[in-house]
Amino acid sequence: MNDLIAPDLKAQAVIATERFVLRPLRQSDAGLIAHYTQDRRVADGTRSIPHPLPPGAAEAYVKRAIAHDRDEDVWAIDGSNKQLAEVLGVVSLTRIGPDQSELGFWVGSGFWNTGFATEAVAALVAANPHHSRTLFAEAFQDNPGSARVLTNCGFEYLGDAESWSVARDARVPTWTYLRKMG
Repeated sequence: MNDLIAPDLKAQAVIATERFVLRPLRQSDAGLIAHYTQDRRVADGTRSIPHPLPPGAAEAYVKRAIAHDRDEDVWAIDGSNKQLAEVLGVVSLTRIGPDQSELGFWVGSGFWNTGFATEAVAALVAANPHHSRTLFAEAFQDNPGSARVLTNCGFEYLGDAESWSVARDARVPTWTYLRKMG
C-alpha cells in the first residue's frame, strides 16, 4: 500500500508542537518503530510490545494502526521538520467508552529525558481529538518517568492496579491516572 493514507485516516488530526508534529502512522514508519522497540527497556515500559520483537511485528502494528476498523488512533512523534528523526516514538488514544479514551505513549530510549513525551502527551490532551470527557492512563510503578509525564500533563493519580506486560511475561504493578477534560 506504499505510504498512501486510507481515506478515513484524513479524520485523524495532525497536531503541531514546537519541536515536532503528531501525525498518523504510515507504513514507512515500521523500520524506526522496530528499531526503537527492539530495545528491552522500551518494551518493558509497555503492556503490549513483545521482547524480543518478532519479525514483522512492527509492520503488523502499523497495519492495525491504519486499518479502517481500528479502535486505537496512533500518532508518530515526527521530528523531521526540525532535523530530528521521522519517528521519535508514538502516542495513542484507544476508545474505551462513548466519552472516554485511554492514552498510551512511548519514546525511543535515545530521546528519554528530552521532554518529547511530555510535549507529545500535552499536545494530544490539548487537541482532544476523540472529544473525550475523561482520559485514562497508567504507568508501571518501576517507571517513574512516565508517571511524571502524566502528572505534568494534568493527570491525577487514581490508585494502584496491575497490568500484563508481554515483554516481561508477568503482571506488573501500575499507577493509574485520570484526566477530566474541560
